[in-house]
Amino acid sequence: MLVLSGTVMGIFIAVGTTVWADKEPQAQDTEKAIPLQELRAFVEVFERVSHDYVDEIDDKKLLEGAISGMLSSLDPHSAYLPPTDYKEMEEHTRGEFGGLGMEVGMEDGFVKVISPIDDTPAQKAGVQAGDLIIKLGSEPVKGKTLGEAVKIMRGKPGTKLKLTIVRKGEDKPLQIEITRAVIKVKSIKQKMLKDGVGYVRISQFQVRTGNDLVSALLKLEKENNEPLQGLVLDLRNNPGGVLNAAVQVSDVFLDDGLIVYTEGRIQNSQMRFEAANGDMLNGKPIVVLINEGSASASEIVAGALQDQQRAVIAGRTSFGKGSVQTLLQLNNGAAIKVTTARYYTPSGRSIQAEGIKPDVEIDLVKVEKLNKDDLINVKEKDLAGHLENGDSEKTDGVDKKSKVSDVDKALERDFELNEALRLVKAMAIAQKMQK
Repeated sequence: MLVLSGTVMGIFIAVGTTVWADKEPQAQDTEKAIPLQELRAFVEVFERVSHDYVDEIDDKKLLEGAISGMLSSLDPHSAYLPPTDYKEMEEHTRGEFGGLGMEVGMEDGFVKVISPIDDTPAQKAGVQAGDLIIKLGSEPVKGKTLGEAVKIMRGKPGTKLKLTIVRKGEDKPLQIEITRAVIKVKSIKQKMLKDGVGYVRISQFQVRTGNDLVSALLKLEKENNEPLQGLVLDLRNNPGGVLNAAVQVSDVFLDDGLIVYTEGRIQNSQMRFEAANGDMLNGKPIVVLINEGSASASEIVAGALQDQQRAVIAGRTSFGKGSVQTLLQLNNGAAIKVTTARYYTPSGRSIQAEGIKPDVEIDLVKVEKLNKDDLINVKEKDLAGHLENGDSEKTDGVDKKSKVSDVDKALERDFELNEALRLVKAMAIAQKMQK
């Protein structure tokens, strides 16, 4: 984490790309007129509610509600974070926190699941990207802020919460009961696929993700006993996280060139990030898998590798979260998270509300493997009196079926991964033919 002014850390959090900034905001245009009439109206409303509301309300609660309403009216990602929420966000960034294990936002007054996080209660219970949560236990979500909804979802590990979910394609709402747990997010997983092709899954961008990616690639090369022939980089259902990590991940695969840049009204929201470390795979083929749950930092990586023509992007159009939130710590221990910039891919594309469109579309389908015994296939070896293969070794007459590996099972279950592997292998063959 980058420390600024000794107190504030430069990190990027949760669903959005968020920067931490100094407590003192930049000087604003002093010539801009203060809206006195609206301020008088605010004070009048505050006094009326404080005096006339049916129940006595603490003035502090009223003012916090006013601040929260001001920010939440701007966009789905701007928010007021009371001291307890601010502390929880710091814990989230470190990769360990309590809850259900999903990234969420607001849509039409309901909680929308951006993505369930790998190996968490939400994912294991069957929560999917795009689900709309309309009830938390017995409490309707409508009318609550995102912060209030998140508070309900968090709780003591081992306790249960029933979610009522509206899902596209389902005739009626679904009810899913989830047991809360301490969420420990491991951002990188890796394994060898076939024919020298490696696989790396990034579930979330954390502070150490860039370094962990380098370690994962070195482990794959060691397992392969030689340099990789290609790579599948899986960013599906990755909701984002630390911007610096997204830049570092992109830099692992690029020799040079622009990775991402941001533009906003204030000077410190205008940033540019260039590749500097060199391509660790030396130009070997890469396929990046994305889907509707790939957001923010995931889209930065996919957009950079796509624009620099370093990888083929496969899957479905990503979420479209292309804005930057700055986190400003306040004197009372709280913070505000406010959108201050949009980010752009190297070619100047804004991802906001558009997403990254894949080079190769892979529809969401369910594939069932047919049993070979059910197919009518007559081959040479089935013909009476066929010649034996002179080079084949003699067997004891027992039909020895090779054991199905874990990789084969994974490829059978995951159609998108199987297609990505095919793409990498085809690209590797084409690369060899050009030499």
